Amino acid sequence: MGTSQYDPAARGRPAWNAGKRVGAKRALKPRQIWAIRFFLDREGRMRDRALFDLAIDSKLRGCDLVKTKIGTLVAGPEIRTRSMVIQQKTGRPVQFEITSDARASLLAWLQRRGGTVDDFAFPSRVDGNRHLSTRQYARLVDEWVSAIGLRREEYGTHSLRRTKASIIYKATGNLRAVQILLGHTKIENTVRYLGVDVEDALTLAEATEV
Repeated sequence: MGTSQYDPAARGRPAWNAGKRVGAKRALKPRQIWAIRFFLDREGRMRDRALFDLAIDSKLRGCDLVKTKIGTLVAGPEIRTRSMVIQQKTGRPVQFEITSDARASLLAWLQRRGGTVDDFAFPSRVDGNRHLSTRQYARLVDEWVSAIGLRREEYGTHSLRRTKASIIYKATGNLRAVQILLGHTKIENTVRYLGVDVEDALTLAEATEV
């Protein structure tokens, strides 16, 4: 079988994923969530704490998270308890909750950040009129997980997206609810995303008596 002229290996260059861990990134455990929060608070990184908390609660893809505008998060002088964004990937709306810890960190950050409802909640440090880039967000996540002793190869921005969804699924077994929260169009996508397998299904069945 021949090789494509666009195949990096065929031109003597390593493939993009050579030596890298490929596949689903691990979700964070509750104790790891609090370890990252403690680290960010100790370092006085108010913006990063707000970004981390919003990432966990919103379950948004990185491309949607970094584009969040202040008006999406606030209602008057307060942080909303629920919000909604239009997903870049699907063009469909997805709603999410903002819990008390996230509201507190977001309020503290936005009070320092200032700006109007049309401004990005997390602006670029290079150009204040633009949002934080997805590449910079990924670098921040690498830094956060490394700070608490986790291997950055095993975690990434999707770890934050998957974390609360995984916790909800393990607590309830409700795939449909998780599908809605993640904004997936098909439940099969949710099954693959969470890594649900036969063992999960049997465990849930064994815990249910009729």
